[in-house]
Amino acid sequence: MHLVYPAVLAALLFCVGLYGVLARRNAILVLMSVELMLNAVNLNLVAFDVWLRDELHAGQALTLFTITIAAAEIGIGLAIVLLVYRNRGTADVDRLRDLHEETDAAGPSEPADRDEKAEAAA
Repeated sequence: MHLVYPAVLAALLFCVGLYGVLARRNAILVLMSVELMLNAVNLNLVAFDVWLRDELHAGQALTLFTITIAAAEIGIGLAIVLLVYRNRGTADVDRLRDLHEETDAAGPSEPADRDEKAEAAA
């Protein structure tokens, strides 16, 4: 088997996944692009395992571990994206850079202001 064909295909898949990670704004599409990059790595592992005629099939075993880790990553990542979408109303990565709560534009309040508010509330 020629090693060039799967290696070129894996390089193309990895480049498409890298473009997707760098250019996309939607978090779900970024997760899909990461999965595409992991599949390119899996293709390389299996191709080199067949090319080297490994009797232990270490490349295929590593591919199974990579698939397991990718499944866990996509499950947790999708749960986080859905939770953020439910709370914020958007899955746009650029709008989710800071995860702290919005505060007023006046800035941090003075300690005296906090004491007055505490006394007023009591």
